[in-house]
Amino acid sequence: MLYLAFTSLLLSNAFVVFGGELTFELPDNDKQCFYEELEKDVKFDIDFQVISGGNYDVDCFVTDPRDNVLYNEKKKQYDSFSHTTTMKGVYKVCFSNEFSTFTHKVVYLDFLCDSYLPLHVASSVALILIDLRCCFCSQLESSCVAIHEILKGVADSQTWYRLREAQDRTKAEHLLERVTYWSIGETVLLFVIGIGQVMMLKSFFSEKKGSVAATT
Repeated sequence: MLYLAFTSLLLSNAFVVFGGELTFELPDNDKQCFYEELEKDVKFDIDFQVISGGNYDVDCFVTDPRDNVLYNEKKKQYDSFSHTTTMKGVYKVCFSNEFSTFTHKVVYLDFLCDSYLPLHVASSVALILIDLRCCFCSQLESSCVAIHEILKGVADSQTWYRLREAQDRTKAEHLLERVTYWSIGETVLLFVIGIGQVMMLKSFFSEKKGSVAATT
């Protein structure tokens, strides 16, 4: 148990993963940007998907602290982007709906980055138990990394299925709305045609009555 506690302390100080996910509304003729300050040699991943609105597409670009374009795609429904930073500073992720004149979009964004931190506490513990826990620590680290990757894959799959469900539900609601309006229009048209036919037939018979009375 002592070795496990020290090894857990090492892992908690050795590798840090942080990020966030959000769903936001992007109005028509508008652009929204998100900023994140990162250290050098930090890998970050960006996943985005348009959930609803128009043709389910959006413009996206990513720039570094010197405004160098790292990623630039037009009218994408969904995409992923990975990059390892080469300098410290504020990185910018922007989504643009400026090409759309009347439809707003709902966009899902997942930003994940990881970095290795200095092992101040872990190094002092390692000096004491280096010979006793070397093999054990290596095996435990490998197991933890494998479990972490598996759980990350499960979380990504769940997120992907939730997004697909939300997108399909939005499409189904729009289809239901259009079918409802079309059905209402057809019903009104049938009533108008029926009333018109009745009035036309009635006018035929009334003209016939008048002509018969005139001849008599």
